[in-house]
Amino acid sequence: MTDPAPPEAPPAVGFRAFLKSLGPGLITGAADDDPSGIGTHSQVGAEFGYGLAWTFLLSFPLMVAIQQIAAEIGRVTGAGIARNLRRHYPRPILWCMVSLLLIANIVNLGADLSAMGAALKLLVGGNGALYTLLFGMLCIVLEVGLSYPRYASILKWTTLSLFTYVAVVAVAHVPWGHALRSLVVPEVQFNTAYATAFVAILGTTISPYLFFWQAAQEIEEQHRHHAKPLCLTAAAAGPELKRIRLDTLTGMAFSTIISLAIVFATAATLHASGVRDITTSSQAAEALRPIAGQFAFAMFAVGIIGTGLLAVPVLAGSAAYAVTEMAGLAGSLDAKPLSARLFYATIAVTTLAGASLNGVGIDPARALYWAAVVNGILAGPVMVVMMLIVRNPRAMGRLKVSRWQIAFGWTATAVMIAASALFLGFVVTGAA
Repeated sequence: MTDPAPPEAPPAVGFRAFLKSLGPGLITGAADDDPSGIGTHSQVGAEFGYGLAWTFLLSFPLMVAIQQIAAEIGRVTGAGIARNLRRHYPRPILWCMVSLLLIANIVNLGADLSAMGAALKLLVGGNGALYTLLFGMLCIVLEVGLSYPRYASILKWTTLSLFTYVAVVAVAHVPWGHALRSLVVPEVQFNTAYATAFVAILGTTISPYLFFWQAAQEIEEQHRHHAKPLCLTAAAAGPELKRIRLDTLTGMAFSTIISLAIVFATAATLHASGVRDITTSSQAAEALRPIAGQFAFAMFAVGIIGTGLLAVPVLAGSAAYAVTEMAGLAGSLDAKPLSARLFYATIAVTTLAGASLNGVGIDPARALYWAAVVNGILAGPVMVVMMLIVRNPRAMGRLKVSRWQIAFGWTATAVMIAASALFLGFVVTGAA
């Protein structure tokens, strides 16, 4: 008589298990607060004080819905957004969207790396252009040289750098009654500057590179656990979809809280002191020094470097996933460099191209402006295609997203299309 099989261990519970379950959603949300986004949020806080804080509550459910859809596309189909485009839609659409993504990502990389170099120069002195190049090379080495599990772990820990902005808020003497009231009582201004800032906030919170990245990271997680796409195991998909929802909700909440912290800090210091024009994140850090003190300045600058080390790999990685999927080739952060040459070459080329923008005389602030235009143009069409994919049984099998996801997903899509149209209207008329 054989001994009975030991009972299965119960699933892990508690805060430690919760932290362990976080991954693609948390990293994506944290990468949303990149140096470029920090510069945008600093400008919003300096120019309008708390007047645009309410927009972050508006964008939060839209972010959650569209990023969750991106994650479920990757995990359910076992293919990224570009590969699904290649499978189900005309090739010109694929080529156009990947090309626009590459342009926007390279410009964003240039702005982020330049901000990191400028921040380090503020802290220790030296040559900001050299620091920019060195940061780019460091990110390339980390992405190429480390395995996916190790690299994902580093990215997860790097998200802690964003708590520096919570520390800045703690010493910024924020009038909390006014600040919290601004979250639910809009202080609307009917002018071009206010409308442009509103569009900029949407453009920095809902960006195409985040869609491509999170979908691809879900595939990496699937491969790491030797699992099948959920469309092939629909009956057992419930726990995995629940994990995706919790991960995405946590990541987007984290991103929103940090964004608000930056706005509140700059509103309480720069705006309150009459400083209204901030074009870069490093300029915001420098402006904080005489107003909020050396500690706030140092924390703000360190946060720029930390978030850049998180965001630069996400920007370059999302471009690499898109290019290899467009070409019908395999690409993974867990692959050896010689077996995924196009993937790693795309990472290296886009990162170095971004780092070189500062050296060829392109103003990073103006480059960031045009990156926002390209992202605005690209986001709407990509979101339309994503919404079509999640309703396509050839891609998703028997798994369908919930009605609330569809409602919020289409709402986010409509808002982004309207916002990008408004933004382009300002560009055409010269009002922006």
